[in-house]
Amino acid sequence: LTHLKVRGQETTMEIVDRVQSAGTSLEDLLVAAKKQDYLTVGVYESAKIMNVDPDSVAFCVLATDEEYECDIALQIHFTLIQAFCFDNDINVVRVNDIERLADLVGTDATGEPKDAHCILVTSPSANPWKDPSLDKLSLFCEERRSMYDWVPTITLPER
Repeated sequence: LTHLKVRGQETTMEIVDRVQSAGTSLEDLLVAAKKQDYLTVGVYESAKIMNVDPDSVAFCVLATDEEYECDIALQIHFTLIQAFCFDNDINVVRVNDIERLADLVGTDATGEPKDAHCILVTSPSANPWKDPSLDKLSLFCEERRSMYDWVPTITLPER
C-alpha cells in the first residue's frame, strides 16, 4: 500500500512528531545557549536587548501560564515583543510550561528563579552563532507560518 501525500495535508502523527522534535530542539538550544552565555531572560531584560541591539536576537520564547491569562500588562508586553519579532524576522514560539523553562534557564545571583516569561537567544552580530537546534527550530517556525500559525506553541519533552 503506497501512501500519497498531498502538499499541505499532513497526518496528525506527522504534526505531533514535528512538534515533539521541536520541543527537543528547543531544550537543546536553551541548554547550549546558556553555556555560551547567549540567553537573555526576563520581559524587561529582553525589551532592553531588543531596543539596544536588535540584530543580536536570534530566537524568542514566550512562556504562558495561568498568571499570563490574568496579567494584562504581561499580555501587552507579549504583543509588543511579538510585533518586534515579526518586524525584525525573528522566530518566536510559545511554551506552556514556565516551570520547565525556569529550570532550564536557572536562577539569578540571589538564587531566585529568573522571570522565564520571555527568553531571547542572542548571538553576536559580528560572529553569528551557529547551532543545529536553531536551524531546526527556524525550519519548524517557517513551516508553521506557511499554515498561518504565526506563534507556534512548542511542548518541551517530558522529564
